[in-house]
Amino acid sequence: MKLYERIDGRLREFVLAQPVFFVGTAPAGAEGHVNVSPKGMRGTFTVLGEHRVAYLDYMASGVETIAHLRENGRVVLMFCSFSGAPNVVRLHGRGRAVMPSDPDFAELVSRFEVEPAPRLRAVIDVEVTRISDSCGFSLPLMDYVGDRDLLTRHNGRRSDENAATYLATRNAVSIDGLPAIDPVPTS
Repeated sequence: MKLYERIDGRLREFVLAQPVFFVGTAPAGAEGHVNVSPKGMRGTFTVLGEHRVAYLDYMASGVETIAHLRENGRVVLMFCSFSGAPNVVRLHGRGRAVMPSDPDFAELVSRFEVEPAPRLRAVIDVEVTRISDSCGFSLPLMDYVGDRDLLTRHNGRRSDENAATYLATRNAVSIDGLPAIDPVPTS
């Protein structure tokens, strides 16, 4: 294992090149469920600085990351090379969910190379406090075929009313009952 002082150069290129990464969070106490979420879709992750990264978080079935970040802010992002030289990079830090109603939401969204897909729920903004890599010698070699478009197509079919109902009923609390998404007022 090697520790890094900042995300720059080869390390920056590596994390930006990965088509999938994993987000780990947990509730503050001994009870509750640890959560690991896979994230994909090219262009939805960005490096904002030497100690800051962010990713686009879309409306989906789970809301554990947002709930855990609201409660305690602890997060780790893990990037694995499934082609080329083996490597695993972990970015530990403090995260926050920046919601569409937050004043800095639009500016954060503008920092991504892609136009957001329908039903962007939040931008997860992470202040990175520990950067490390490890060998990844046991990782399988796999071919990247492409991004799935199922989430984009699915969310694109949702009406505003349907999305608001979904957020209020399926994304309001985590599986452990922690608050996640505040209800969106409808007019």
